[in-house]
Amino acid sequence: MNILRKTSKLGHFACYGEHVISNARRSRILDALAQDGAASVRELAERLDVSESTIRRDLQTLDRNGELVRTYGGAVVPPRATTTTPDDPESVELPWAVDNEVETALKEAMGLQAAALVKDEQVVLLDIGTTTPFVARALRGRPVTVITSNIGVFDVLRNDDTVRLVMLGGVLRRNYRSLVGSLTQSALEQISADIVFLSCTGVRENGAVVDNMAVEAPIKQKMIEVSDRSVLLASARKFPGTGSLRLCSISDIDVLITTEGANPLTTQLCRDAGGKVVLA
Repeated sequence: MNILRKTSKLGHFACYGEHVISNARRSRILDALAQDGAASVRELAERLDVSESTIRRDLQTLDRNGELVRTYGGAVVPPRATTTTPDDPESVELPWAVDNEVETALKEAMGLQAAALVKDEQVVLLDIGTTTPFVARALRGRPVTVITSNIGVFDVLRNDDTVRLVMLGGVLRRNYRSLVGSLTQSALEQISADIVFLSCTGVRENGAVVDNMAVEAPIKQKMIEVSDRSVLLASARKFPGTGSLRLCSISDIDVLITTEGANPLTTQLCRDAGGKVVLA
């Protein structure tokens, strides 16, 4: 009995020690990202003198806790940004900071082009992403229904008395400020939208529209399914972009809103299928 108790205590202390070591290692990972903004799995493994598999597990945990954003081959710490507009003096936090003033201007221009496609009284689905909050901003004061799982869109429209705002349920992903999961998909089953504005992480040269988030892909696919028209918001940097999860084909898109520099061969695939390409 005494031996068993002693063994049990030793096991307890071993687990506690491992927990402390793991927390210390993850703290060092966050410190490294805070300094550099981003780091690869290999760099972190070399810096902390542990295996790459250990780093991958740590990054998954930290991503799940919303402390960093897991990327292909590494991780980044998403900065936060606030912005104001002349007709909206309240600071609105974007889902995460856009890269620079030029990128912000492009997203604003894309948002305006997107809003111009919406007619009064229509039902609009706004996807997760950094561009759809700009679409929401351009829709302020319009008699439309906006349905979304994007917390950034919620922040933009929550004080607007004209827009009817409907939030999809789901599990909160704090680092991406979005709601995802089976509850989100179930809610979409009950919806019929006039138009959906989609985001993606890449558009391949063969026309495949892709994303790198497994939890988001089925939601985006469902949004396309329940909408009469599909509009893809993809700046030139998304050609080809990144991602391996196929959402749809560019030929399935009714309107592509992009920016100068997008691959002309890929955008032509949209036109050849009867879609419209709009440059913001």
